[in-house]
Amino acid sequence: MASPAASFLFFLLFFGAPTARSSHFNRPAVFNFGDSNSDTGCLVSSGIEAIGPPYGHLFFGNPSGRYCDGRLILDFLLDAMDMPYLNPYLDSLGAPNFRKGCNYAAAASTVLPATPTSFSPFSFGVQVNQFIHFKARVLELRSKGKKLDKYLPDEDYFEKGLYMFDIGQNDLAIAFYSKTLDQILASIPTILAVFETGLQKLYDQGARNFWIHNTGPLGCLAQNVARFGTDPSNLDELGCVSSHNQAAKLFNLQLHALCKELQEEYTDTNVTYVDIYTIKSNLIANYSRFGFEQPIMACCGYGGPPLNYDSRIICGQTKILNGTVVTAKGCDDSSEYINWDGIHYSEAANKYVSSQILTGKYSDPPFSDKMPFLLKLKF
Repeated sequence: MASPAASFLFFLLFFGAPTARSSHFNRPAVFNFGDSNSDTGCLVSSGIEAIGPPYGHLFFGNPSGRYCDGRLILDFLLDAMDMPYLNPYLDSLGAPNFRKGCNYAAAASTVLPATPTSFSPFSFGVQVNQFIHFKARVLELRSKGKKLDKYLPDEDYFEKGLYMFDIGQNDLAIAFYSKTLDQILASIPTILAVFETGLQKLYDQGARNFWIHNTGPLGCLAQNVARFGTDPSNLDELGCVSSHNQAAKLFNLQLHALCKELQEEYTDTNVTYVDIYTIKSNLIANYSRFGFEQPIMACCGYGGPPLNYDSRIICGQTKILNGTVVTAKGCDDSSEYINWDGIHYSEAANKYVSSQILTGKYSDPPFSDKMPFLLKLKF
């Protein structure tokens, strides 16, 4: 694993140094789109769902709207950029500051348009439209005076800013409840076509710097193992559901191809593809090497080993199951667990994944391509 100093250095090279395509490659703001992997409070702020303790206890001291015991990958990356954590677009209280960007990610969101039965109405297209509305409103308010300058992005931040994406996991995961594997694999081009349309809209709005995460190993989430892994023949050598990971791999292969096409088509943009799948798979396969005790079992849940996950009761809830009052409690030390609540990663795991992203070797183009600029940086 790269040292923290080396990781920060590589990150600074990519996000703060000049490139062949830009004379000044800086990032004054970040605009994020996604699902629960990077939701900092949108779904909770919408009133659709509420989450309570022990969510957020490890870092924020209370539930922060994040589906984690602490910080997300997004939070750690912002830390490395010396940027503030992103306020959720839908948070209307507490005088939110959007000077350095805005987060549109909402838990349970999909790339494909939401349906009447969708848990979250904030599909990727809706998030893009929220951004378009946000930008128009910012420019309108700025045209009327400067009293909101400290809360709103400058106009050029929309072109210079970094646009981050981590979405698509739910399109695959939800489909397994009603479709065959072949049907899901056949739907991937449609999912990515919708994603590309959203990127095009953002490009038309001036976005030029795209940071795109692929999807992780879905089959290694306790939720999916509990539902689809009852037959041992469906599990791989790591105890993960093979079909789910197969779908994720094909999705990522085609997403990577799309990113390469965009890199070639839009020569005035920076498009970076980040291989989250490989990082997370390596972590699960070698969990003990990196200080974890449990690769798949949830820290906060109900049911005990091997998964400590029960779909009838979420982390922190108290309910009556089979005539008995039970509570889905957190474990004693979440740093020993990769999985927090059966669906989402723990802060400790997110920190590890972030450290690997920051090495640059899981990105296309890799950060090492920026090494010639090392001599221009002063520390």
